[in-house]
Amino acid sequence: MSETLTGTSAPSRRGFPRWLRGNDAIIFAVLIVVIVVSMISVKNFASTLTVGFLLIQIVPIILIAMPMALVIISGEIDLSVASTAGLTSAVMGVLWRDSGLDIGVVIVLCLLVGVAAGAFNGFLITTLGLPSLAVTIGTLALYRGLALVVIGDGKVSNFPAELTAFSTAKIGSTGIPVVMVLVLVVISFFGVLLHFTPFGRGLFALGYSTEAATFVGIRVGHAKFWLFVATGVVSALVGVYWTLRFASAGPDNATGIELSVIAAVLLGGVSIFGGKGSIPGVVGGVLLIGTLTYALRLAKVPETTLVIVTGALLVISVVGPSLTGWIRERVRLARVRREVQRLSASGTADA
Repeated sequence: MSETLTGTSAPSRRGFPRWLRGNDAIIFAVLIVVIVVSMISVKNFASTLTVGFLLIQIVPIILIAMPMALVIISGEIDLSVASTAGLTSAVMGVLWRDSGLDIGVVIVLCLLVGVAAGAFNGFLITTLGLPSLAVTIGTLALYRGLALVVIGDGKVSNFPAELTAFSTAKIGSTGIPVVMVLVLVVISFFGVLLHFTPFGRGLFALGYSTEAATFVGIRVGHAKFWLFVATGVVSALVGVYWTLRFASAGPDNATGIELSVIAAVLLGGVSIFGGKGSIPGVVGGVLLIGTLTYALRLAKVPETTLVIVTGALLVISVVGPSLTGWIRERVRLARVRREVQRLSASGTADA
C-alpha cells in the first residue's frame, strides 16, 4: 500500500518549469508589474533620469544587502551596519580635515575602521557566544555614539571635487551610474561565494543546524566571524560612498538604512530563520523596494508613509513564507488524507 501511495501522492507536475515557479522568479515578476504600473500611473517615471536616480538611490542598500544575506542565511543578523557606515563617515571627515593625509590613505583607514567594527561584533558573537541580535543592537548605539564623539555635531564638506563628481557620474547618456560597476563586482563576489564555493554551501547547513554543520566539518565560529567582518568592510565602503556622494561627513550619515537592507533581504526570499536564500533573489528584493519607494516619492507620497510601506514589506516578508508554508502543509496533508481514504475504499471493494 505504501508503494502505491508513494507512487500516486507525487504526481508529475505540469505547467510552468520549476525555475519559473521559484521565489526568485516571483520577485522579478512582481518587480516588472510594479515598474509597468509606475510607468503608466506616475508622471515622469518612464525616463532615463529615473534609471539614474533609482539606481544611485539603491547603491548603499544593495551593497550592504550582499553580506547581510549571507549573515542571515547562516542564522545570525547584523543591525549595526548603518552605524558602522556613520562611524566611517565621521572618521573620514576628521582625517581629511585634520590629518593632511592623501584621500586614498584616508579611504583605506576608513575601510580598516569597518574591519575593526565587524571583527568586534564577530568576537563577541563567536568567541563569547553572545546572541547576534543583542550584540548588534548594542553596537548600533555604540558606533553611532562614537561617530558623534569623533566629529561632534558638525559637518566636513571640502572633499576633492573629482571624487564627489565621480560618485554621481553616469555612463554616457544611459543614466546608469558609473558606481554600478563596483556594485556588480560586489554582487558577483558574494554570488560566487554563496552558490559556488564549499564555504557558501556550508552557510545553508549552518543556518539549518549549528550542530549538524559542526558534525560535517564546518568551522562554525570561523565562518561567522568572517561574515561579520565582511558586513563591517562593506558598511565602511558604503560610509565612504555616502560621504562622497553627498560631499558631507557627519555622525548621522546613513541613519536608518538597516531597516531597508533587512526588508530587502527578507523580501528577496532569505529566511529570517536561516538556511535558505539566494543572491539573485536579494537583488530582486532590493530593486523591488527601491522602485516602489522611488515611484511613491515621485507621486509626492509623504516620507512617513514610505517608512510605513517599508515596515509593512518587512512584516510581509517575515510572515509571508511562514503563512505559505503552513498553507502548503495543510494542502499536502489533505491530499494524503484523501489518497488514504481512496485506497482504503478500493481495498474494501476488492475484498
